[in-house]
Amino acid sequence: MVRTSSLSEKCQRCGKGSMLTDNDTGEMFCSKCGFVATERAEQAGPEWRSFSKDDGQDRTRTGTPTSLAMHDMGLATIINPANKDATGRPLTASMKSTIERLRTWDSRSQVHEPVDRNYRQAFSELDRLKDKLALSDAVIEKTAYIYRKALDKGLVRGRSILALIAAALYAACRNTETPRTLTDVANGINIKRKDVARCYRLLLRELDLKMPVIDPIKGMSRIASKAGLSEKTKRKAHEYLKEANRIEVSAGKDPMGLAAAALYLACVIIGENKTQKDVAQAAGVTEVTIRNRYKGLKEALKL
Repeated sequence: MVRTSSLSEKCQRCGKGSMLTDNDTGEMFCSKCGFVATERAEQAGPEWRSFSKDDGQDRTRTGTPTSLAMHDMGLATIINPANKDATGRPLTASMKSTIERLRTWDSRSQVHEPVDRNYRQAFSELDRLKDKLALSDAVIEKTAYIYRKALDKGLVRGRSILALIAAALYAACRNTETPRTLTDVANGINIKRKDVARCYRLLLRELDLKMPVIDPIKGMSRIASKAGLSEKTKRKAHEYLKEANRIEVSAGKDPMGLAAAALYLACVIIGENKTQKDVAQAAGVTEVTIRNRYKGLKEALKL
């Protein structure tokens, strides 16, 4: 595709023809005498512009953005899978075989150190957990950052990679105030809760992480949705939790247990037909916890 230069320049040699630009080769030349002024013109368009793939071509000029959740942080390059040369002509049969072999060795060479294999295993599990627990990109990036710090300090040696990546994920959820419990993370990665808890305590101690206190209000909507509670009950429970935070009754209590107790208290006050067992199962706590927090809330709020 040839287009006229946006600056409407005249040829430096003949002074008559206007300068044209060939988008395929990047050459800038005169329309009259054919004088080539520039052999390679830089594209000044936006880096992240992409077009429709209806024509079978992906015209995105760059690859994926860099990410800590990739074993190579997205900085590696690959040999183009299209078997064509620089001019767009198909490769010969012998050259195809050579290129395929080069692709194989190129892929192998990217994971030549144990640390790369460790990152690849951990981050592939993290990518699976992202979909399973419906996590945001910010949480995943924070998890990858914590895990890389742990690996730099040698905390992974002699420990389970799955347990440590799960502990890093739970720490990231706590840090970003994402309502995911330790049990949710342990069940998602299919390992014991106590193993994740042990690695989480190790990360807190060795990396000197400071975690904010979980707000029980953030986990309340999730419990209410699972238990099938009405919007009226949720609003009432929200009022109870705000008042409990104001008078500092919630200090030192399990956030999910407190949120579940506030919802059960709202059910009792409003008259919604839900048992302690229904709310406890939705919150992932025991009925004993619900009863104890329920009594404490009722006395503190004088209901």
